[in-house]
Amino acid sequence: MKLKLTFFFSLALILNVSAQQSDEAVIRQIFDEALARGQSYPVLEHLTTRIGARLSGSPGAAAAVEYTRQVMEEFGFDSVWLQPVMVPHWERGRGEHGRIVHSRKMGTEPIQIASLGGSVGTGSQGLLAHVVEVKSFDELKALGEQGVKGKFVFFNRPMDPTKIQVFSAYGGAVDQRGSGASEAAKYGAVGVIVRSMGVNLEDYPHTGSMRYAPDVPKIPAVAIATRHAELLSKLIKGDEKIQVYIETYARTLPDAPSFNVVGEIRGTTNKNEYIVVGGHLDSWDLGQGAHDDGTGCVQSIEVLRIFKALGIRPNRSIRAVMFMNEENGLRGGLKYAELAKINKEKHLAAIESDRGGFTPRGFTIGKTKESIKKSIQAWKPLLEPYGLTDFSQEGGGADIGPLQDQGVTLLGFLPDSQRYFNYHHTPEDTFDKVDKRELELGAASMAAMVYLIDKYGLK
Repeated sequence: MKLKLTFFFSLALILNVSAQQSDEAVIRQIFDEALARGQSYPVLEHLTTRIGARLSGSPGAAAAVEYTRQVMEEFGFDSVWLQPVMVPHWERGRGEHGRIVHSRKMGTEPIQIASLGGSVGTGSQGLLAHVVEVKSFDELKALGEQGVKGKFVFFNRPMDPTKIQVFSAYGGAVDQRGSGASEAAKYGAVGVIVRSMGVNLEDYPHTGSMRYAPDVPKIPAVAIATRHAELLSKLIKGDEKIQVYIETYARTLPDAPSFNVVGEIRGTTNKNEYIVVGGHLDSWDLGQGAHDDGTGCVQSIEVLRIFKALGIRPNRSIRAVMFMNEENGLRGGLKYAELAKINKEKHLAAIESDRGGFTPRGFTIGKTKESIKKSIQAWKPLLEPYGLTDFSQEGGGADIGPLQDQGVTLLGFLPDSQRYFNYHHTPEDTFDKVDKRELELGAASMAAMVYLIDKYGLK
């Protein structure tokens, strides 16, 4: 009996080692294909430099839908289709500008501002008012109507530079951008000026989405470049009668028709079970939407192209989804999950890339069974040679988040995002900021993870 057990144990060990070697070989081929013959970089170049900004409802967004559909068809995916979705349609309008008006000396000083997405505009009459600076909603509340009414509220809480994880620093500051206007309007403010969500001192503003609470007046909301936020704060401390003038032309139009773009390679043994990789196709209007999130889109397409190029026939069906409207509505992610539920599709896992196209570090894992988390972490030795060592952080992604209620395991591609908030939502988010090799390594990392999930499943 003991000899039998020893034999079977040895056989199992041999088979396990054999499978491990096979996985190592396939993953090596995946990285070789991405690095030697990858197509993600030229696709990104066209998307960003030929099409450019892709705000929901814009001509750029419509062009991006058609372009990515054509790309996936040309790569020979088994099927490519569009999922109709109605999206918010906000426009920045013609030129906007701001300036500081001194009370103790003649003249004004220009400041770099950008309307926040969803904000109302001032129109050609502009808006001139005194300014009160706060760093929190508690400080705002303490000032009350007496200290706020008729003024601009200047939210000047910076992202915490001591946070090693920059997304944690972002999370600690972004509430003032999202709901600052409505909080200030409760006390009679005429507008809000919000310090840009950037770690460094910069001369350009970061836009981003904001939302108005119901039954509260809608007041203009702008971001101010971090360097100019420092300047304004300094001037206020020396002269409480400082005023700021802003002129903006933002407006919200009726919802517009758009699409998610979906490409698929059909599975063999479990073709009615799906693994999704995706990024969001829309971007803000100030730059080219390169790191946010052109890189995530082209990496997702590249995952399927690599499978096709290497002749890997997956057990499960693999989809690349270009989600529309992550930036100011999440309509694409919600629509995809809605249709998956209506069509009774069984999704095993979803991976989102929306942290920039930087050097790969690992994957975040959403809330799931401990056994599933351990099975993913058990693949770490296979992925470590490619710099994928961090599987400890929790998270998935905004667009794939609505799938969570359907029992789908969510993962997020995790690159080294220390530079991400230098470009996020700014005019600096352009193609030239993306490194070709880093982009290709990220696509290969996602493809390797999809290969392992497809082969072994998640239990």
